[in-house]
Amino acid sequence: MGISIIQKRLQALREKMAQRNIDMYIIPSSDFHDSEYVGDYFKTREYITGFTGSAGTALVTMDNAFLWTDGRYFIQAEKELEGSGIELFRMGEEGVPLLEKFIHENLPQGGMIGFDGRVVNAHLGQVYEKIAKHKKGNLITDEDLIGDIWQERPELPCQQMYVLEPFSSSELSISGKLAALREKLGKCKGDTHILTSLCDIAWLLNIRGNDIPCVPVTLSYLILTMEECCLYVNERALNDTVREHLSKNKIKVKDYHKIYQDVRQLDVNRKVVLDMRSVNYGVFHTLPQGIEVIDTQNPTVMMKAVKSPEEVENIREAHVKDGVAFTKFMYWLKKNIGKEKITECSAADYLEELRKQQKNFIELSFETISAYGANAAMMHYQAKPGFDALLKPEGLYLVDSGGHYREGTTDITRTIALGDITQKERTMFTAVCRANLKLANAKFLYGCRGWNLDILAREPLWQLGVDYRCGTGHGVGYVLNVHESPNSFRWKISKDMSDNCVLEEGMVTTDEPGYYEEGKFGIRTENELLCVKGEKTEYGQFMEFENLTVAPIDLDALDFQEMSGEEKTMLNKYHEKVYEILEKYMTEDEREWLREYTRKI
Repeated sequence: MGISIIQKRLQALREKMAQRNIDMYIIPSSDFHDSEYVGDYFKTREYITGFTGSAGTALVTMDNAFLWTDGRYFIQAEKELEGSGIELFRMGEEGVPLLEKFIHENLPQGGMIGFDGRVVNAHLGQVYEKIAKHKKGNLITDEDLIGDIWQERPELPCQQMYVLEPFSSSELSISGKLAALREKLGKCKGDTHILTSLCDIAWLLNIRGNDIPCVPVTLSYLILTMEECCLYVNERALNDTVREHLSKNKIKVKDYHKIYQDVRQLDVNRKVVLDMRSVNYGVFHTLPQGIEVIDTQNPTVMMKAVKSPEEVENIREAHVKDGVAFTKFMYWLKKNIGKEKITECSAADYLEELRKQQKNFIELSFETISAYGANAAMMHYQAKPGFDALLKPEGLYLVDSGGHYREGTTDITRTIALGDITQKERTMFTAVCRANLKLANAKFLYGCRGWNLDILAREPLWQLGVDYRCGTGHGVGYVLNVHESPNSFRWKISKDMSDNCVLEEGMVTTDEPGYYEEGKFGIRTENELLCVKGEKTEYGQFMEFENLTVAPIDLDALDFQEMSGEEKTMLNKYHEKVYEILEKYMTEDEREWLREYTRKI
């Protein structure tokens, strides 16, 4: 994308801003549902800046433009913004102001802040309200200025929905989930619940869709009362099977856009439960004046984060399938590197094809990160056909990938030695492996949160005076978003603590420490961990983790001398499990190779 195009788009936006006397226009990365990943229709921040990462917020003034993004994207953003005149603010770095503080300090007296209220959550919307009020200014939130200048904008997505396979346990039925949710509403002293999170709606109604690539959801809203449940969705997304499924469970269906009309007409005596950090400002602002709002985390967040025994069994099955696909890929790569032309894109395509061969595969759970050498230093690097690197029989190759199966969602990262590697690469690979093993083998008392355990993974790297600029792990949905809150591993505590919680039995969280050296290489080793109960003593209930991911960690890249006896035992135990589960799915040659790559050290 030419830089001149970005500059022309910024100029066109500023003309629209001038017509409305807007001093600052905010362009986030979200859709109407505060989703992490969005369809092409909603990629307004990418359109106006050229930055293609999934996270970040742009701010445009009449004279300047800025982008805030996190540590996963610093290197990528710097490259993609080069020459555009857009200034990059590296979130979390010393001296870098928060977006809200920057706006507060730079908005002129009587100034106007503008944004599309449908893509900014209500909590942030109120923050901007307060800033404008303090400066004796105002907000304009009912216009999408990017939409006004984006002439070839893709259409709002509307793909067919489908019903997830029925569960045998009543707690996973729609009626069971609705009854439990209504009970939680009562405990919140509420009688009406506005739910706008796409993953929560999909989970609650046991439906999935395809409106966001790699996230099986459908654009929708939901209003639940003690008497009825109404789903707002584009009716073109419904087929006869879905209609029957919803009707049988007494779910009313209304047009997607009618949500605003119905919210506006809610009885003022209603007590509305909603999450201000999820519901968009437009919906919130439409509520009748004086209605009681109970701002709390959506009860469905914790309900879906704690997987049931039936879901857990299914998830284990999904990981076996994924382990088969990835291990066959690793075998193929090791055997063919240097013998045939393999690029970052062709390797990713081959891995996807192996996943497609698995029964009940739906789609990838995110776009595969296939990164060789220096490209792997960009945590969310995306190879592009024709511009991707050729894999050579030397150095390190990182592949972060996963799939949605009818049985569950997977996310795995492996860094593979394609040939000779440097001692620095070997040392850092070993440190990352040790970090992964230490967290996976944690034993802890019930009540711990992710931030209590994060140091286990970081210790081997901190001992070397290095770190990685991201969390150590995130929750994983059940045939849903691969990044699911609220469970996570991280040492930095957010203000609202919404990204962390007590680790409960049944939660699935990734374990993915790494090391990234700009311009040289990147390393990450990622498994999914299931939280399970351990022994109970006079000191309380102890918890531990079950490793769900089954695929070898590359022994070719390890320095065994830098591992303790305990760490070697951990790795041997893990590899013994990998071989035991996968060997029956391998050909004779693959099985022999797998035996070598899971050998005791």
